Amino acid sequence: MATKDTILNKIQILITNNFDSPEAAYNFFDKDGDGKLKKREIVELLKKAEISGFIRGIVSSKLIEGYDSSGDELIDWEEFKSAVNKIKET
Repeated sequence: MATKDTILNKIQILITNNFDSPEAAYNFFDKDGDGKLKKREIVELLKKAEISGFIRGIVSSKLIEGYDSSGDELIDWEEFKSAVNKIKET
C-alpha cells in the first residue's frame, strides 16, 4: 500500500505539472462549482494523481478527516490551500 508521503507527493506532482496554481486545480476538481470538494471529487483528484483505485476511497476519507476544519465533511478552498501548504512542507 502507498505510504502517506507517497500519496502526498503524487498529489503535489499532479498540481505542479498540470495546473498554473493550486486554485486552478481546486476549481478543476470542483465539478459542480459550489466551492466545496465532495468525497467523489476528491476521489477524482486521487485518480488523476495515479493513486491506486483500491485505496482511493480510504485516502479520500482520511484527507477529509485530516483537513476538514469546519466539520462539514467537505473541503473548501481554505482547507484545500492549507492541505497544499502542508504537502509543500513535506
